[in-house]
Amino acid sequence: MRITVVGPGRWGSFIAWYLDRAGHEVSLYGRPGSASMKQLRQARRNECLVLPLSLQLSESLETVAEAEIVVIAMPSQALRGFLESLSEWNLKDKIFVLCMKGLEIGSGKRLSVVASEMLHASNRVAVWIGPGHVQEFYAGIPNCMVIDSEDQTVKKLLVEAFSSDLIRFYYGSDLIGNEIGAASKNVIGIAAGMLDGFGLATLKGPLMSRGTREIARLIKAMGGSELSAYGLCHLGDYEATVFSPFSHNRQFGESFVKKEAFEKLAEGYYTVQALMELADAYQVELPICRCVYEILYHQADPRQELNALFTRSLKNEF
Repeated sequence: MRITVVGPGRWGSFIAWYLDRAGHEVSLYGRPGSASMKQLRQARRNECLVLPLSLQLSESLETVAEAEIVVIAMPSQALRGFLESLSEWNLKDKIFVLCMKGLEIGSGKRLSVVASEMLHASNRVAVWIGPGHVQEFYAGIPNCMVIDSEDQTVKKLLVEAFSSDLIRFYYGSDLIGNEIGAASKNVIGIAAGMLDGFGLATLKGPLMSRGTREIARLIKAMGGSELSAYGLCHLGDYEATVFSPFSHNRQFGESFVKKEAFEKLAEGYYTVQALMELADAYQVELPICRCVYEILYHQADPRQELNALFTRSLKNEF
């Protein structure tokens, strides 16, 4: 299949490498002037992997227009702007796969909703989510992930076309739950990093059990299945987000409380703001997410906020 991957960063370059490995005709698009694309053009490698010669690099949106499947891996807040840039191409009858975990700030909208609003009705939208880090995949360590879509035919096509010995894909059955669960796990990752920064890693057990429960409540309130929070989109992604040294969100949380610089993207920073909008809209209590929000956006004392979170009355745990 002719596939264009949009986004030459760590995750996008891996997806392009992976789909090329799976036997597809793959191009990797990066905007002109992108530092990541410049590095790949010069050396065909970044800090995580080496790209094969069979994989094409492009700085032209014509590459997107020519593809059957467009896989997008970029910061979540950039999605709407990128899709606006495609409007002049009048793209139709394509499959757009969102390999991103976030929510739109200001609207709280899921990314599949943003894409559906911006694209022609003939295009179909799917999401690719779940645990895994580029460094581990590139080293040949397998994992399981999820593909979900409101279009059952698209879901089946993508699972069959993308599955390999390195990634086993499962069929998602709850687009709302999978997107909310995938986005919010990054916020739990930031909280986990803060605990690491204070030498309180022992509290990650309560963090995981309570975090899953509060996200399950939100998913249910939004019309999804609360059981999705216990699947690969959220709880199943905790090992890669809450514990892994490769997790940007966990490292961001640790660096934040240690007052150390951290320059890489941590999607949870933006997601927590959108989650507060959803918590208010759906009248759902999200104590862990609100704790992280108060620390990051209102300069609340991290140690005091975390202490208050874990000294809540037991009757309020769930």
